[in-house]
Amino acid sequence: MGSSRLFAISDIHGHVEGLRLLLKQADYRPGHDALVLLGDYIDTDPATYAALRTIRELVAEGAVALAGNMECALLERCARSGGDGLVSKALLQFAKALPLYHRQGGCVFVHAGLRPGVPLERQLPGDLVGIREEFWTTPYTGEETVVFGHTPTRRLGAEPGELWQGAGMLGIDTGAKHGLRLTLVELNGRMAYSCATVHGNRYADYRCAAW
Repeated sequence: MGSSRLFAISDIHGHVEGLRLLLKQADYRPGHDALVLLGDYIDTDPATYAALRTIRELVAEGAVALAGNMECALLERCARSGGDGLVSKALLQFAKALPLYHRQGGCVFVHAGLRPGVPLERQLPGDLVGIREEFWTTPYTGEETVVFGHTPTRRLGAEPGELWQGAGMLGIDTGAKHGLRLTLVELNGRMAYSCATVHGNRYADYRCAAW
């Protein structure tokens, strides 16, 4: 058995078929490799809610799944309405129990980012799942690399569908929601596995490249 690898993926937005493809192409081995999922598994379309079942299965196999703003919005909506008939109570309980950050392999994993100057343990949930410019435009001084999603990397200055790297930061939302690419990142091996999500070419144009 070779050494274990550390993977991360964010902002799936219902593209579970693409997620499964990338895990297979990367030869992800549950129970041996580590996988951190950074939230926004669903989108506004209720048809995407079933993605939570896939995420729950991956967690049962050993993956770590964090909450994104889409999961938080779903929980808030269900709390106001007394429930959502399109989501089972079991999946809602699963979503409610998702942590907001994770530390592993010299990285801090979070959906959106960190409020500058605030210790990790004192970060507000709203910032962890929703912060944007205040995070990635402020020089980061921490020792761990912050791996985050939420803001599509093209908005950070990367080429459409590509990863974004800043000082101590790695943006991995490569725009699956917007018809660009879904990317699975191998942190210790510095490899990126991605596929297209554009309608008409969905989950095709598979790529594997060093970063």
